[in-house]
Amino acid sequence: MLKVCKFGGTSMADAAAFRRVKEIIASDKSRRFIVVSAPGKRNKSDQKITDTLYECYRDLIKTGSFSERFAFIRERFSEIAEELEISLDIEEILDRTEREITEKKDADFTASRGEYLCARIMADFLGFPFVDAVEMVRFDSHGDLNADYTDDKVKNRLKGLDNAVIPGFYGKDFGGNVKTFSRGGSDITGAIIARGVSADVYENWTDVSGFLVCDPKIVPAAKSIKYITYKELRELSYMGATVLHTEAVFPVMKKRIPINIKNTFRPEDDGTMIIPNEQYKCCDDSIVTGIAGKKDFTVIYIEKSLMNSEVGFIRRVLSVVEHYGLMVEHVPSGIDTLSLVLETGQLKGGILSDVVNEIRENVSPDYIHVIENISLIATVGHGMARRSGTAARLFGALADQGINIKMIDQGSSELNIIIGVANEDYEKCIKAIYDAFYKE
Repeated sequence: MLKVCKFGGTSMADAAAFRRVKEIIASDKSRRFIVVSAPGKRNKSDQKITDTLYECYRDLIKTGSFSERFAFIRERFSEIAEELEISLDIEEILDRTEREITEKKDADFTASRGEYLCARIMADFLGFPFVDAVEMVRFDSHGDLNADYTDDKVKNRLKGLDNAVIPGFYGKDFGGNVKTFSRGGSDITGAIIARGVSADVYENWTDVSGFLVCDPKIVPAAKSIKYITYKELRELSYMGATVLHTEAVFPVMKKRIPINIKNTFRPEDDGTMIIPNEQYKCCDDSIVTGIAGKKDFTVIYIEKSLMNSEVGFIRRVLSVVEHYGLMVEHVPSGIDTLSLVLETGQLKGGILSDVVNEIRENVSPDYIHVIENISLIATVGHGMARRSGTAARLFGALADQGINIKMIDQGSSELNIIIGVANEDYEKCIKAIYDAFYKE
């Protein structure tokens, strides 16, 4: 058994957290390769290291100096190193880091130093080799991850090592410079390492015991999800369930490596196991796996008789959207109707009016109508495809609560049902769906 473990910012927040992580690693010898994030907040009033580093860069560009801001970085890491009583000369590393930030004047390099410094301390504390991510993670000339080349680099660099600590969040670009992933990208680094070493499990340690069926702010007693497939996770993550970075599943999917979401502060909890799609039948018999949603969408409803026989109709409509650089979330359609669902934030500054007028000019619809302040809610689960009456149960629950459904969109895979309701009904809708499938 070989496990790759990624520990998030809350798991790295202070010396006590480092000790807890060491206990977790020591309790299972199969936890061999460790990926770490930069230290997160110690309390609500604290600041994340990465946020402070971005501020250091802004100060450097604006004023030519960031020493006052970097003093916070220095204090955090010096305090951790001192309390852990490690032999690493952290002051010398901090001095060099400050000089390099000044010399490079690069946002990605500056932001990456939180993970770098954290990994240096953790490696010394564990007695494991430190392996820098720039030795393995490669981006291409377009700024995208060069997955195959990276996979080869990981295999070659970690071959023969029993253990290693690796900083998350960054790698090296086409020109040899440090480049970061988007925020939360240490999740991706962990998945990359898991793929490269052909891990049996990728453990992602955070401050929650896995995924919940829905937002606990709406349903405080929401049940935890024991098993979820890659596809279900993608659907829920897209709709706002953000325990794991949305791109972290791709590296491990190809090798069918499961991801176990674990709680650093409750390591005895099973957490959530993210598994290959073909394995779901043997794990859980629930109809609905999860419920998630987002507010603030706008629907452009288009109606035209014989639309289905008009060649190029949909293309002409979508060409208008493309012209304005807009992203379409969903395109529900009927024989004479078509709806475009877009995030409202994209349509500011008169863009919505311009788009509607241009659609009128391009396709001459019989009727066009705009519906604003819409929430999208996805009910997701492989079990929905093999249980009759699932949709009736869902819509019946909403009818009982007097919730008016303004849009319905179901994919051909029957993995999910997405509905649109008024923003004001968002919380009420999620609770009604949860109660319909999980209330005892």
